Amino acid sequence: MLTARNLEKIMELEEKLRTEYQVQLDAKSAEISKLESTAEDQKTAIAKQLEQISTLSVDASKNKKIEQRNRELHQRCENLLEDVAKQKTRAKTLQTDLTQVREELATLKQFDPAKMKKNLDASKKKLAEKTTANDLLQKSYKQTKAENADLKAQLKALEAKLEELEPKDSEAEESDVEQEAAA
Repeated sequence: MLTARNLEKIMELEEKLRTEYQVQLDAKSAEISKLESTAEDQKTAIAKQLEQISTLSVDASKNKKIEQRNRELHQRCENLLEDVAKQKTRAKTLQTDLTQVREELATLKQFDPAKMKKNLDASKKKLAEKTTANDLLQKSYKQTKAENADLKAQLKALEAKLEELEPKDSEAEESDVEQEAAA
C-alpha cells in the first residue's frame, strides 16, 4: 500500500530521474529538430537540382536535333559535291565526244557527197543529242552548284548557332557549379 512516505520517495525519485534525464531529452529533441531542418534543406536542394536537370535535358535534346540536322546537311553537301564532280567528268567526256564527231564530220566532207549527206545527217543528230545532253548537264551542274552554295550557307548559319549555344551551355554549367558550391 502506498503510504505518504512511499509517495514522497516516488515523487523524489521521479523528480531526480526527470532532472537527470531532462538534459539528455533536451539534447535529443534539439538533434531531432536539427535533422528535420537538414532534411528540409536537402529536399529543397533536390528540387532545385531536379529543375536544373529537366532544363538541361530539354537543352540537350535541342542540341541533339541540331547536331543531327547538321550531320544530314553535311552528308547532303558531300553527296552534291560528288555529283558535281561526276557531272564535270561527264561534261568533259561529252565535249571530247563532240570534238571527235566534228573531226569525223570534217573527214566525211572530203568523200562521196551522197554518203556524206547521209553521214552528215546522222552526225548532226548525234551532235544535237549530245549538245542537248550537254546543255542538260550544264543546267544540272549550275543547279547543283547553286544548291551546294545554299547548303554551305545553311551549314555556316547552323555552325554559328551552335557556337552561340555552346557558350550559353558553359555559362549555365558555371552558374550551376557556383550554386552547388554555395549550397
